[in-house]
Amino acid sequence: MTAWLERYLPRMVLAPSFIAVLIFVYGFIGWTAWVSLTRSRLMPRYEIDGIIQYERLFASPRWDTAMNNLFIFGALFIGISMVLGLLLAIMLDQRIRVEGALRTIYLYPMALSMIVTGTAWKWIMNPGLGIQHMVRGWGYENFSFDWIVNPDFAIYAVVIAGVWQSSGFVMALFLAGLRSVDGEIIKAAQVDGIPTWRIYTAIIIPSMAPIFLSAFIVLAHLAIKAFDLVIALTGGGPGYATDLPATYMYAMAFSRGDLGQAASSAMVMMAVVFAIVVPYLYSELRAKHD
Repeated sequence: MTAWLERYLPRMVLAPSFIAVLIFVYGFIGWTAWVSLTRSRLMPRYEIDGIIQYERLFASPRWDTAMNNLFIFGALFIGISMVLGLLLAIMLDQRIRVEGALRTIYLYPMALSMIVTGTAWKWIMNPGLGIQHMVRGWGYENFSFDWIVNPDFAIYAVVIAGVWQSSGFVMALFLAGLRSVDGEIIKAAQVDGIPTWRIYTAIIIPSMAPIFLSAFIVLAHLAIKAFDLVIALTGGGPGYATDLPATYMYAMAFSRGDLGQAASSAMVMMAVVFAIVVPYLYSELRAKHD
């Protein structure tokens, strides 16, 4: 009896969670994929009708705008967050006296929800309340910072809020990587008279390639599924200027009553995530196998 329990008890404990994941994750992914191949509108229909929803999706100007915005937001959000996070990590790696306080300050935004971040930056960038209003109150009447209401710059306002939210998290990843580098190698390089900047660029940073890849995967995932930040900050506007695939999917599902379009956009988003994550998982598994 004891041997039976030792063998099957862990499986019995994990079975409910496994079944729940199987149904509520993979089951609904399958359901979404099925609906994306139908003519579903306000209510789901289950007669397969080919790829008509995908044809409508890729012919939609709003979807084109959402994908273009995703490219702009993703590239700037990931690039700036990684560069800023690396610089902050290098600064803290100098063992400065107030490291604990600075680390807390930099990490604090990550403790906030995207809704809070979006709402706070909506006030900060509001032309009538925030930075523009404050600077003009100092006497600079020609100063303008109206990105949040300017269709040409609104997506960059979203980038600013996103970078503020996530750069501290990237800093923590890089700082852990910097602290894990063998100190003897650094000391040997210093003895040889190699400048500090050269030690970082030629020795330390290249050794952190797996951490860079992990940070990229996490940030890319955040960019692709960005929803609450956009909704809180701009609501997808002005017009559709800050629409992203996630906000497009939400609008189709709950505002426009077009389940087929929502499902097809969700499947395209999942394909983009797979295109990023699967090569990473393959490289990790191959490295462990080698």
